[in-house]
Parts: sequence; C-alpha cells; structure tokens
Amino acid sequence: MLAVFHGCICGAGKDGRFGAALPDTPWSVPVLCAGTGRAPIFFILPPCIFLYAMAPCTLVLNDLSVRHDLKGHPESELRIAKIGSALSRGRPSLGASPATMDDLLRVHMPEYLSRLEDLSARCRPGGVAFLDSDTYVVSGSWDAARYAAGASIAAAGEALSGRPAFAVVRPPGHHAGPVYGMGFCLLNNVAVAAAWSLSRVSQVAIIDWDVHHGNGTQAMFYDSDRVLYCSVHRSPFYPGTGSREETGSGAGEGCTVNVPLPAGSGSDAYLRAFQEEILPAVCSFDPDLILISAGQDPLADDPLGGMNLEPGDFGVLTELVCSAARKPPALVLEGGYGPSHGEAVMEILRVLDQWE
Repeated sequence: MLAVFHGCICGAGKDGRFGAALPDTPWSVPVLCAGTGRAPIFFILPPCIFLYAMAPCTLVLNDLSVRHDLKGHPESELRIAKIGSALSRGRPSLGASPATMDDLLRVHMPEYLSRLEDLSARCRPGGVAFLDSDTYVVSGSWDAARYAAGASIAAAGEALSGRPAFAVVRPPGHHAGPVYGMGFCLLNNVAVAAAWSLSRVSQVAIIDWDVHHGNGTQAMFYDSDRVLYCSVHRSPFYPGTGSREETGSGAGEGCTVNVPLPAGSGSDAYLRAFQEEILPAVCSFDPDLILISAGQDPLADDPLGGMNLEPGDFGVLTELVCSAARKPPALVLEGGYGPSHGEAVMEILRVLDQWE
C-alpha cells in the first residue's frame, strides 16, 4: 500500500454532511477507518502529491532501560516486559546509541543536566533519590535516560528516511522541561528528537495523545514557529497545564494546540479532537516530520488514566495521523500502565506495518 494521504483536510461534502460525496477528482481518498463504523475523513490531494512506499515499522529499543528500575513503582521495567509480546515478532529493530550532550543541550539547560548526572552518580547500588514525589533516580538512571533520548533520535532518523519507527523506551519524557524533571520523566525524549530533526528539516509537528498534558514539551517549543505541538489529554488532571488558552507566544503564537477532555472520555471524543482540531492544525502547518508522544494511558483499564479508550482506538488514531503525514511518523513511548497496553501497541504497529 502507498501512503498517499498528504493534502488539505475536507470534512464535509457539497451538501455539508460529514463524509458526503466530494467534488469529482482523482485526488480524493478516504483515510482508512475500516471496521470502525465511523464516517471517514477525506483529504483532497493535489496533483503534485509525493507518494511514499511505506516499510514495516522499525522498533528502536533501549537495552539500558533496565538500569532505571524501582520495584513497585508504576514506571518500572515491568512496563516493557508487559508489552513484550507486541515486540517479539521478528520485525526490524535497532539498538539505541546514547544522546550526546550537544543533543540534550538543544532543549535542556546545562545546570539541570549536571544535576541529574550527579544525582544518579551519587546513588549507591540499591539506593534511590527523588526529583519530586513521583520521579525517582537510581544509579543507572542517567545512562538509561541518555539512551532513551538517543533511541528517539534514531526513530526520527528512520522516519526521515521513509521508514516508520517506534522508540519503545523508558524512562518517558514529555513532562521533563528545560530545567526540571517530573512526572516519571528525566529527559524529554521527543523534544530531543524534534530539536535534532530541526537541524535537518524546516518544521516538525509533535502530536501527544498521552492522558497527561506534555507540559515539558510545550514549554520547550512555546515560542517557536518551527514546531507545532498538539496535545489531547484529560483535564483537570496532572500536571495542571494544557488549557485551550495556551496557544504559544511570540513567533510561536498559534503553534500550540491543546484539546482538554473530561475524565471518562472515549473514542468519540478523541475522534472529534483529531478530526476537528488536531488534523486541521497539522495540515495547515504542513510539517516535514510528525513525531508522536505515544502514551497509551487513556486506555480504559489503565490504573492511572481515567479515560475510556480501547486498544483498537490507538490503531485508528495512528491511521489518522498518517493521513496527514508527508513521511511516515516516528513514535516515542510515553505512558501506559494497564493490562491492555501491549494490545494497543500491537494495534499501532499493525497499522504502520501494512504500508509496505
């Protein structure tokens, strides 16, 4: 199958009904929503469309994540073990290299990096320190975090080369800001990948579907017109940011799109958020690369989420994002703590794998 879905969003036909007949043109194609029972989104594709033959999704793994572990904590290596069945299917994979200090300094301040490295180095084996009440640091945390950021860069590189990629990494990152870590996050993996990508392309979009607002990612690019940050998240909820009024500042005004949803929201609310707000913003921005902060904690069985998505809904969200992409996306793992997390990851990979 070819990814031929890049163009301007058109949500209604001539008669104004969603999904109604579009003007006769060979460039009208629906987003693949088979089996969802929902009306498809349509995109009008210009004759100058680029066609990309999509390869199976490459997994980028962080073998050092096991060094950042605290038994009994929700953000532990057990998370990766629980989704192992989704990862062991003979698909292409890459090992991570650590992010360099230059990579990290694009988004983090040197004093924070020094503090984090020192705090990890001072932890004795079996010991633990905390950045806040939720966010632990152990002796292997600095190395694990650098490799997680490096894996995210590698995933972005795969996507820029025409291959979809998923950095299955921990610790997660979207709450980490320029001078702080919080919310289980030490280094902001997706922001590091975005900043690295901007040395190679002009514009990057980040779509964050984690149940929590990615306050750190938003802060890092809030005044930039080269990064579009879109978040759909539960609100009110941790960390307390992500209101609709937060739209960017200076040159970045309008480049932040927040879609807060109430607790218990399900597939219909998420579908509306993507169809009516996120996808139009992405199409208007026309990024060279789309990165996804892929937190699957909006799942109905997630103990920390309080939302009502099912695993298959993440396949639909992936389809929708790909419909707006010029090149395949790169995904970076964020949250996800429930029993069906592995199934949701399989649904995401199923969608990416079918574009061969």
